[in-house]
Amino acid sequence: MSKTKMKTKPEAYIETRRGVRGGAPVIAGTGIKVLDVAVRYEVMGMSPEEIMVALPHLDLSQIHAALAYYYAHKADLDKHWKTSLKKVARLRAGQASILEQKLGSAKNLHR
Repeated sequence: MSKTKMKTKPEAYIETRRGVRGGAPVIAGTGIKVLDVAVRYEVMGMSPEEIMVALPHLDLSQIHAALAYYYAHKADLDKHWKTSLKKVARLRAGQASILEQKLGSAKNLHR
């Protein structure tokens, strides 16, 4: 008998569900978005092992699958991420944080 290795496609680890993280691709059975892993790897420079320490409920196969899925769908996911960043920037511009509000009122007291 010969042993054959089963190859699991990255998509087997990834799912999208209505009502879970806005329908963004997540690691199956979790609420962790593919982009959460990709940003840690690409932007923050974390290794897959460091990501596993930061997100201890994930294993290396899930992390590698998320990265493979990200690279297979990079243009779409990057577009979504940039749109999200712009939305957050607009929201922040429209409202001061609690700290900014407190600092503003403290500045007004000393005038």
